Amino acid sequence: MFHHITVLKEEATEGLHIKRDGIYVDCTLGGAGHSSLIASKLGEYGRLIALDQDDWALNHAKEKLAPYADKVSLVKTNFRQLEETLRDLAVPMKDGIPQVDGILFDLGVSSPQFDEGERGFSYNHDAPLDMRMDQSSELTAWHIVNEWPEKEIARVLFQYGEEKFSRRIAKCILEHREQGPIQTTGQLVDIIKEGIPAAARRTGGHPAKRSFQALRIAVNDELGAFEEALHQAVRCLAPGGRVSVITFHSLEDRICKQIFNSYVGRCTCPPDFPMCVCGGKGEIKLVNRKPIVAGEEELALNSRARSAKLRVAEKI
Repeated sequence: MFHHITVLKEEATEGLHIKRDGIYVDCTLGGAGHSSLIASKLGEYGRLIALDQDDWALNHAKEKLAPYADKVSLVKTNFRQLEETLRDLAVPMKDGIPQVDGILFDLGVSSPQFDEGERGFSYNHDAPLDMRMDQSSELTAWHIVNEWPEKEIARVLFQYGEEKFSRRIAKCILEHREQGPIQTTGQLVDIIKEGIPAAARRTGGHPAKRSFQALRIAVNDELGAFEEALHQAVRCLAPGGRVSVITFHSLEDRICKQIFNSYVGRCTCPPDFPMCVCGGKGEIKLVNRKPIVAGEEELALNSRARSAKLRVAEKI
């Protein structure tokens, strides 16, 4: 989404090898940075479909993408509905499957969502416990913190935040909510600090970072949605089409790497065979064997780029 990661943003877009008359999908509209770059490269018959479940992102994009309005379709939806959305928009199909030339994912929370404290994403602003990317969704961080069992809270913190003190934090949450509901991010930050030993709090960044990440992922089912969407993306790419994915933590990157690898061919034919006869060619090839990461200059401008990784694959 909108992370101000200029070089990676450009490389992710360049990685799509945009054709002037192609059809492209930005699955994470956010601040419309990627969408602007893509739309600016499209000709008269090119088309961009941009998805987001955040009303702020869609309203902002209407203004930012106004010069390209004739070739851009903005859709409010979760990207796990990618294939269904492409069908609804009458994208050309082959064998009953929509076909596009490029798909982009820039995962995580957008900078505006972080900076608007009232959304509850940031541990630096005192705000209601929300964390919903789609404000019409029912589940909020408040429900998880105040209603879920201790073991389930500990599981979420450990699985999605890789928080090694997840059990201690969950125990502290239960103790505090017995005295009354935990209403704000500020209250939760204090409780999380209480659950982490003093020595551990002094290293590794803000002590609430991992827990807030975990709650945000759980509230929005981010990993489940991404896994579904990436399989759909591979399926909906036309031959020669590409998918670019920027991830911001190891859980997302692991899913991306595993899914890409599951579609990469494992040819077992002898090297002197003129063509593959084993059927192990696979459906995609990796454009870069290793992920592209932000350089030192970029890191100096934006510390959020430190964990960013870009992977690009091409449909065979």
